[in-house]
Amino acid sequence: MTRTRPVLAAAAAAVLLLAGGCSGDSSPPPTPARPSASAPPAGPGAAADTSCNPRASLRPSGSLPAPGRMPAGSYMATIQQRGRLVLGTSQDTLLFSSRNPFTGEIEGFDVDMGRQIAEAIFGDPDRIQIKVIGYDKRVSSAVDGSVDLVADTMTANCARWKDVTFSSIYYEAGQKVLVSTDSTVRSIEDLGGKRVCSAAGSTSYDNIGKVRSKPIPVALPAFGDCLVAFQQNEVDAISTDDTILAGMAAQDPYAKVVGPRFTEEPYAMAMSPAHPEFTRFVNAVLERNRANGTWKATYERWLGDFGPAPQPPKAQYK
Repeated sequence: MTRTRPVLAAAAAAVLLLAGGCSGDSSPPPTPARPSASAPPAGPGAAADTSCNPRASLRPSGSLPAPGRMPAGSYMATIQQRGRLVLGTSQDTLLFSSRNPFTGEIEGFDVDMGRQIAEAIFGDPDRIQIKVIGYDKRVSSAVDGSVDLVADTMTANCARWKDVTFSSIYYEAGQKVLVSTDSTVRSIEDLGGKRVCSAAGSTSYDNIGKVRSKPIPVALPAFGDCLVAFQQNEVDAISTDDTILAGMAAQDPYAKVVGPRFTEEPYAMAMSPAHPEFTRFVNAVLERNRANGTWKATYERWLGDFGPAPQPPKAQYK
């Protein structure tokens, strides 16, 4: 198994390099990264901020405007005038937002969430520009306006609500662990003293530092980097949301996902708080798509291999 893994890692790296050379988005080529626990992001093991209900977003106001007829002065009208919605997401999260090596397009559940907002504004889901951003840039990209919307397996929590506005929850995930198929590890608690990789800037990384058995959190720029490090035996495990790990396990026949969920990770789309009308609009689109079967169809397209589509998360509003 050890001899095979470098080949798999090289293949994964080749996909990342291909992604950097494709057209259709404004993303720079990925920068190679090596595991390091010496300078992790701030926050591992810090107490969670419970000062709000992170699931509660802004209530939609009125009916949705017709595509192409956004209200004057609204941020939706600004997007319409520009001619495209700018979506911030990743390019290496299989099933949610990953680069198709055959077409060069970024696709997945999260990308379809963004495309549905573009369709509501323009009547055309293809009026979208995808901008690849790092996990540690998701908040800042929404705040500084470099993207209109972030859909990137992003957990809504109170700490992030201080900087961005979240949509209502569109997916429920939870954190687990990926290890080699011959490992006897059964949960995150069995990894005390072991190097466990997660993406810098993710809640998954913070959660590793809260485990009582004290695994060693290792931060890399993206989960694709974690998978390469795992395949080259530079880290012992990867820990993040179960849906992301399922995509990794699908790429590596020598990996498996173990343990119960040890966190709740409610996914929401992030936007600048400067445009509350846009958040209300996004929530109205999500509400409609829950009711008309679009959410279910999106789940079945990308995640149907895991079983029948559950009921979509019920919206909560302030």
